[in-house]
Amino acid sequence: MLRKIRVIAAGIFFLLTTLLFLDFTGVLHGWFGWLAEIQLIPAILAVNLSVIVGLVLLTLLFGRLYCSVICPLGIFQDGISHIAGNRKGKKNRFKYSSAKLWLRYIILGLFVLSMILGISVVVSLLDPYAAYGRIASNAFAPVYRWGNNLLAWFAERADSYSFYSTEVWIKGWITFGIAAVTLIIVAILAWRNGRIYCNTICPVGTILGVLSGFSMFKPVLDKGKCNGCGACSRNCKSSCIDIKAKNIDYSRCVTCFNCIERCRAGAMKYRYVKIKHKKETLDVIDNAADTGHNEKGFTRRNLLSLVGMMAISRTVRAQQLHVDGGLAEIEDKKKPERKIPLIPPGAVSAANMKNHCTACQLCVSACPNNILSPSNKLATFMQPEISYERGYCRPECTECSQVCPTGAITPITSAYKSAISIGLAVWIKDNCVINSDEVQCNNCERHCPTGAIALADRDPGYSDSLKIPVIDKELCIGCGACENLCPARPFSAIYVEGNVRHHSI
Repeated sequence: MLRKIRVIAAGIFFLLTTLLFLDFTGVLHGWFGWLAEIQLIPAILAVNLSVIVGLVLLTLLFGRLYCSVICPLGIFQDGISHIAGNRKGKKNRFKYSSAKLWLRYIILGLFVLSMILGISVVVSLLDPYAAYGRIASNAFAPVYRWGNNLLAWFAERADSYSFYSTEVWIKGWITFGIAAVTLIIVAILAWRNGRIYCNTICPVGTILGVLSGFSMFKPVLDKGKCNGCGACSRNCKSSCIDIKAKNIDYSRCVTCFNCIERCRAGAMKYRYVKIKHKKETLDVIDNAADTGHNEKGFTRRNLLSLVGMMAISRTVRAQQLHVDGGLAEIEDKKKPERKIPLIPPGAVSAANMKNHCTACQLCVSACPNNILSPSNKLATFMQPEISYERGYCRPECTECSQVCPTGAITPITSAYKSAISIGLAVWIKDNCVINSDEVQCNNCERHCPTGAIALADRDPGYSDSLKIPVIDKELCIGCGACENLCPARPFSAIYVEGNVRHHSI
């Protein structure tokens, strides 16, 4: 029963967490955005003490339930391992193996040192939540959106607008490649050896493994009842049950309850125990026959309280239409070389973004304007950067600030966003159609939401002088409307340079 409850809870957590990376309407983030905030590394980076304390207490009470119920990468591995185990002749396929302690602690030390020194690349690659986020946003999201577009195509022909098409594009080929490699490695390890990734590479697994050694409730092997059949060990995906020595390595146990369900002798119970430390393996000494206690196994009521699924509604968000006004083919815009990268409003500064972002790609997936993409620069590798070839940062949109779980992008309101300057527009006179084609254009001035662009005579003293844009540095917020809507190709005649630190206008 305990295993079934865990599987149901894990399935709900996994589905909803995955949908956070797939949903482009923004509806689910309002209901289930907290699922991203209860992940351990994002909570540490955001200094979310309530979540950190809650996860520590959860582990000290019940063991590594975080790894088996909350962590999406861990649940994803369970799914792969389950499929592998259903093959003919592949059940009961695990066996005990000794812990690779030296590797676990080297990786953990490297991870902690990288967090202290602000080496975001290492943190991003090793954080399990960020790793799964990149997999979901790069591998699953395109398939999800193609499916949505197919439904929109059929709905349109039935005179229904319940669905609308959305753009599908690879937002960063290097990040896509890393996500693909991560997916392959994790899938192969899970297919062959269950949770070996969690107990050898994952720093979160190592941290919680240390804490789980002191947990109050855990699987207990009653040596008096154990007949040595090994069913528990052969079904332990963490390979942490040594049936010969009748020991359980609790630092690697992910509390999946497989061993309890498979034990036909009733020797495995999930219960409160007293333990003593013996090197790295904890030997259970709470034996019912020795102590005289007749305790019942831990009931589902004491383990989890499942929350009923809430109805998920789908709303249609207004989308910007891109039209060229004619039949002529328009050349795609090219990304300008910015001296200072643009980062989302609410990020406060480049330093804050670099030190807090785990590159999980949740903000990139949630951006409705298609202006966020992963950085290819080593210092900010895979962290979000803004570019305006496909849209601009609409003053009323605050999606990225609402979904970030790490504090890299702090929550802001639409009113506050309209007064935050993330960059400054720069005019390149040689690119402007006013100079190159001798035609009047006022796109940048007309679409600037803050009135930071005015037109002035190019040739003062001539009554028929063409007018060129003049930028007021005190009013520009760097939203990119001017850059995106500039008709010049392939490079816009006006582009936005980022601010190292954002400020109010």
